[in-house]
Amino acid sequence: MSDALRRVGDQWALRFERRFAHPPERVWRAITEPEHLGRWYPLTPAELAPRVGGAIVFEGEDGAPGPRAEITEFLPSRVFALREYDEETGTHGLRLELEPDGEGCRMVFTHTFADDTWAAQTETGWIACLDELGRVLDEMG
Repeated sequence: MSDALRRVGDQWALRFERRFAHPPERVWRAITEPEHLGRWYPLTPAELAPRVGGAIVFEGEDGAPGPRAEITEFLPSRVFALREYDEETGTHGLRLELEPDGEGCRMVFTHTFADDTWAAQTETGWIACLDELGRVLDEMG
């Protein structure tokens, strides 16, 4: 079992910490604005209602609406959390927490889910996505 994977009650959680040389406000834009989110997140958002209870509709095949998520926490420049449902793997919780760290920002990213059979593959995917987030932040104006 990876150090990133832990049992939390009846769920599993992958937890990653990243430090970025960018202030929380910039990181917030990269994780909540569709034009930036779609560059590093595994799905591309077609719609995002930025509020608790707001929906995120991701692009499906051939431009049709795809998977949906519900925003469960929305504290600007601090916490962005959502709940996704996947027919194959069930319900997932994603939480991104930002904290100022000198001139930059520390982000704690946690992904919770019920079945750990695909956790290693998911961990590898998130590492690549978070690396890409760092590149997106460096390119943002």
